[in-house]
Amino acid sequence: MRTFTTSELVEKIWAHDASLWTSSGEEKWLGWLDAPERSLVQVGEILSFAERALEGVENVLLLGMGGSSLAPEVMRRAFGSTSFHVLDSTHPAAVRRLASELDPATTFTLVSSKSGSTIETRSHLDFFWAWANEQGSRFGAVTDPGSDLEKLARERGFLGVIAGEPTIGGRFSALSAFGIVPAALMGVDIERLLLRAVEMADACHGSVGSPGLKLGLELGEGWREGRDKVCIPEHESGFALWAEQLIAESTGKQGKGLVPAPGEPPGDTDRQAVELRIESPYELGQEFFRWELAVAVAGAFLEINPFNQPNVQEAKDRTNAILATGAEPDLGPSGSLDELLAAAHAGYYIAILAFVDPTPENDAKLAALAKRAGETTGCVVTRGFGPRYLHSTGQLHKGGKANGLFLQVVDDFGEELAIPGRDFGFRRLIGAQAAGDFAALEEHGRPVIRIGLEEL
Repeated sequence: MRTFTTSELVEKIWAHDASLWTSSGEEKWLGWLDAPERSLVQVGEILSFAERALEGVENVLLLGMGGSSLAPEVMRRAFGSTSFHVLDSTHPAAVRRLASELDPATTFTLVSSKSGSTIETRSHLDFFWAWANEQGSRFGAVTDPGSDLEKLARERGFLGVIAGEPTIGGRFSALSAFGIVPAALMGVDIERLLLRAVEMADACHGSVGSPGLKLGLELGEGWREGRDKVCIPEHESGFALWAEQLIAESTGKQGKGLVPAPGEPPGDTDRQAVELRIESPYELGQEFFRWELAVAVAGAFLEINPFNQPNVQEAKDRTNAILATGAEPDLGPSGSLDELLAAAHAGYYIAILAFVDPTPENDAKLAALAKRAGETTGCVVTRGFGPRYLHSTGQLHKGGKANGLFLQVVDDFGEELAIPGRDFGFRRLIGAQAAGDFAALEEHGRPVIRIGLEEL
């Protein structure tokens, strides 16, 4: 087990020294350290884009997944934006609902994808491009330079393309264009938000009084002591949605990992408490940076690369393989809930993986199921909607410690909803994603069962 002094931790991070982790290319993914300053330089460009995008517009629709959607969703909630909508579900009902509620003539659609090839986002784009009668002036994109999405956006005459920074991974991109462009479209004072982030970055340069270092030391030392469940307080912004991905996807690999546990009470020997510092929405700028640095520090304790996601591709590959067959995936019940819960031991966690329409009503049903599972086992229980969680906690589920029990919940996806230009629709896509992840979990020897939503 390697040890570093606090001064060494800070110095190596700011020196982009990959030896702090595994010396396997981490230095190429540290662009988030100066993202606040870099984004401040882009403020004029972003505000000009937002002003043009919002002309004659009543609603903004963001198409994105994971790092492209979670920070915008948190800011949407924090700033109370009712005209900004985030779509990160492939459930046909969710897509239909937005398409029926929004008017294509007064909606601006922002397509956000670092790689530009994310299957969910590209499928959403294919659908809403036809829905909007192929009006390029009503579309914009945020993507890394040279991506397929950038090329497509240019060909289709999108209003604008804002470039992402290739040295910033998706889950560390909240203070880059992937978070700041959506914030501008919500009417947020992005300069104020970024200046708060710069304040935090400056405070994190030293080894004394660094808020990010302090949190990172707590996370890392807690993990070493066996307290691998991170109990994140509930907050009206839904900050834990973003923090879940940052923690789980960054640390859940090589049989190790911190398990984010939003809303779960601390106190048990396998849990550690953390605090959020979000007294006003603009403090999100500071909090995003504080947590990013903290998770980078925690990665040094776990001796892993916090910037890769080696197991995420598995579920994607299985999804594509199932889609290629042209067959309807088998999503029938599999396994017993009572037997799954009976297999729980101290230190385990239970993950509810729900491929259902992400409505408040269904979320309440999942919350009731989580409460039952927690009371029955005494374990931490997490829950997430699919396919969103595949871009968030999915890495931890397969690459982390083998102390998880997995409960997949599916509902009736309804009639097929065609995706223009594709030989599959949203019904088959979400079905393949559910089946693909189930198979990937089984392949890793993870205990997993499947039940229907109607059984809850």
